[in-house]
Amino acid sequence: MHELSITQSVVDAVTRRMGDARVRRVRLEVGKLSGLVPDAVQFCFEVVAAGTTCEGALVEIDEPCGHALCRTCGSAFETGDILALCDCGSADIAVEGGRELRIREVELA
Repeated sequence: MHELSITQSVVDAVTRRMGDARVRRVRLEVGKLSGLVPDAVQFCFEVVAAGTTCEGALVEIDEPCGHALCRTCGSAFETGDILALCDCGSADIAVEGGRELRIREVELA
């Protein structure tokens, strides 16, 4: 479960940046092609935030869709699958979005 170590890094980054201020809410962006399971991130956040200024903070997770460009026909399309096929049948695609993992917003108490 790599969500645990990644979520630990998120909590570390927030607490380092916010100092001693109590964190009320953290909004994350976890792309659908990131390989992370949002429910697992949510659970791990509660575990790793214990004893920190993030303890008890609400976690909101936005899940942007994947975006790809077909190198064969030039079509741009949304996908929820890293192994997507274009409507033209080509698997020669460039994934251009959906792998994000960002801390979008932190609200302090």
